[in-house]
Amino acid sequence: MKSNKNINFGLYLVTDRDVLNGRDLISSLADAIKGGVSVVQLREKHTASRDFYDIALAVRELTARYDIPLIINDRLDIAQAIGADGVHLGQSDLPAQVAREILGKNQLVGVSTATVEEAVQAESDGADYIGVGALFKTGTKSNTRQVTPELLKEIKGSVEIPVVAIGGINHSNVEELDGTSVDGIAVVSAILGKEDIKQAAKSLHAKFQDIN
Repeated sequence: MKSNKNINFGLYLVTDRDVLNGRDLISSLADAIKGGVSVVQLREKHTASRDFYDIALAVRELTARYDIPLIINDRLDIAQAIGADGVHLGQSDLPAQVAREILGKNQLVGVSTATVEEAVQAESDGADYIGVGALFKTGTKSNTRQVTPELLKEIKGSVEIPVVAIGGINHSNVEELDGTSVDGIAVVSAILGKEDIKQAAKSLHAKFQDIN
């Protein structure tokens, strides 16, 4: 398990098997990691617990092989059961403070935020990093709140912990985050929805490096 002080959040991949169009999740993630993905968040919103557990075990084996962190979306129990590096929580999920008490200080707790107040609260509650968005229109998640690049910059300046931008980020709009000083970008379709996953990750990573 990695120390949460040494995490590279640069290219943060959130899974969504629907955008893979039947392609294998594990081999797709391997290609993404080879292309530069530095963190994987496993998100399975509509999967039964046993299936989620089995998938998470397989993904855990892969991420361990490449020595990158695996974050589990929402499900603290799954994160603990498979020895994940941490959990990512939304505003309607288990409170970050409670997750921190359960997980202890060595595992990662990430929180989705869309306002300065939520960001400051997440940091106060013990979050290791925050996800901020949605920056752009996204097809992989409904009921998102809009965050402008200007607000993203303001949120980044309000906390000391790493900030990861999320929501509809792709190869054609990532440059709009120039000047925000974010620590990483979280994407789904911009990598997993592409025919050549490794190349998509590689080029997006390069674009983010150019503005960072």
